[in-house]
Amino acid sequence: MRGENMEKRSVKSKIVSAAWQLFYEKGYNGTTVDDIIELSGTSKGSFYYYFSTKDELLNTLSMILDDYYEELERELDPQMNSFSKLLYLNDKAHSMMEEKISIDLITSLYSTQLVAQGNRHLLDQNRNYYKLITKVVEEGQKRGQIRSDVSVSEITKYYAMCERALVTDWCLNKGEYSLGEYSRECMPMMMEHFKEENII
Repeated sequence: MRGENMEKRSVKSKIVSAAWQLFYEKGYNGTTVDDIIELSGTSKGSFYYYFSTKDELLNTLSMILDDYYEELERELDPQMNSFSKLLYLNDKAHSMMEEKISIDLITSLYSTQLVAQGNRHLLDQNRNYYKLITKVVEEGQKRGQIRSDVSVSEITKYYAMCERALVTDWCLNKGEYSLGEYSRECMPMMMEHFKEENII
C-alpha cells in the first residue's frame, strides 16, 4: 500500500512539475493538457485522476515550492548558523520563484488564496515548508543562535508572513525589481529581532 501511495505521489509530482515548467516557458494560456502529459511522461488517465481541469494546477504552487525546500534541506551545511540558514532558505526560494515561475501566475495564486472559501494551501501547516522552518528555528534556539524567549511557532509564523509580504509587494509592483535581491536586502532586517544578541 505504501508503495502504491509513493507511486501515486510520484506521478502527481511529475504532472505538477511539468505543468509549472510549461506555464513559465509557454504561458498558462499557451499550455495545453496534452503538453503537460507529454512533458511529464504520464497518461491522460493519470492527469484526470488527479486534476479535473488545468485550472486546478494553479493551486499546486505550494507543491513545487515544497519539493524545492526538500532539495534545499539536503544541501544545507549542518554546521551553518541557524539564523543564517533561515536567510539562505529565503534567498534561494525567492530567487527560484523569480527565475522559474511567471509573476502573473504567482499573482493569480495569491488572489485566489485571498478569496478561497476552503483550504488555503499556502497556509497549510503540514507543508514541508513549515516543517523545515520550524526545524531550523528549534535548532537555532538549542544552539543559542535564535532567541528562545519567543515561541518556535511565533517565529515561524512571522518568518512566513515576511516572505509572503515580500512576494506580495513584488507582485503589486509588477516585478519592476528583483525579488531575490530585494529579499536579500530586506529579510535580514525583518528577522533581526529574533537573532540572539550574542551571535556576531
